Amino acid sequence: MSTQYQIQALPRTGRGTATGRKYRRAGSVPAVLYGAGKDNQSLLLNHNEILRNLETEGFQSAIIDIQTENGTEQAILRDVQMHPYKAQVMHVDFQRVSATEKIRIAVPLHFIGGEECPGVYNEGGIESHLINEVEVECLPADLPEYLEVDISGLHLHESVKLTDIKVPEDVVITALLHEGEDQTIASILAPKAIEEEELVEAEEEALAEGEEEEGAEPTEGEAPKEEQQPE
Repeated sequence: MSTQYQIQALPRTGRGTATGRKYRRAGSVPAVLYGAGKDNQSLLLNHNEILRNLETEGFQSAIIDIQTENGTEQAILRDVQMHPYKAQVMHVDFQRVSATEKIRIAVPLHFIGGEECPGVYNEGGIESHLINEVEVECLPADLPEYLEVDISGLHLHESVKLTDIKVPEDVVITALLHEGEDQTIASILAPKAIEEEELVEAEEEALAEGEEEEGAEPTEGEAPKEEQQPE
């Protein structure tokens, strides 16, 4: 089960951009709590507290105890709006959970065994992770904080797939609920393959830059931009 987190929340009144700006200047973050057949609750969170929690990987996929003036509600994090260039949380959405209803949420993958992987340390390969989280379905009490992916036995050009992940009992990876949805999540690539991929990307970038320069050439009768005189 994932680590339990607790956050304090105060009731929020008023809506609109100006009101939200006032709350943020005071060090608070507007939030909403919804779901489980109950009315939506408009809340205020302490900005520094929620920011610290968001920097913790497990908080993104945990059952969170939200302590309000009306009691404690259990919820999961559903959405976070951040300032475009500052480390400032603008708004947070939480969804209530019920102990008897299954939830779907993304949990991180932790790759283990890299120090023993023969494909890397004996055969000169490079460890490549294609995805870093997967969506799971389970009851809140069964929610794992993360899933481990063991790559200790991989040789060069070998890989692990979703079906290779060992999940706790009563937890399922939602992608595997559909036949044919298994996918590679990590592999050991030859350095040459990495170099060729980087070379192709460099050639594509050079080609794109060349097309831009060609498109920027002056038309007949028009002086180059640096030679044009201001009106």
